[in-house]
Amino acid sequence: AGAPRGDDAPRHHAARRRMTARHLEKRSVSLAGHRTSVALEPPFWAELEASSKRHGMTLAALVAEIDAGRADPAIPLASALRVFALAEAQRRG
Repeated sequence: AGAPRGDDAPRHHAARRRMTARHLEKRSVSLAGHRTSVALEPPFWAELEASSKRHGMTLAALVAEIDAGRADPAIPLASALRVFALAEAQRRG
């Protein structure tokens, strides 16, 4: 059972989780209709999930917002997500 296809498919969809390289957790994400995979350490995913709840949005919506807000598209999405998660953790002190 894969992600829904067609017009009723959500534009941004965070899905499957896989462990890669023993310390990274890889998740499939759909951004603006394009599927991509992002591999982060589990504590970064935990911070992003907590942050999405604090902001009242889904993890997929938060990832899409961070993706869209990258000043330089050459910056890898994984890097942008880590920087965001770190900034959120530092704000909370």
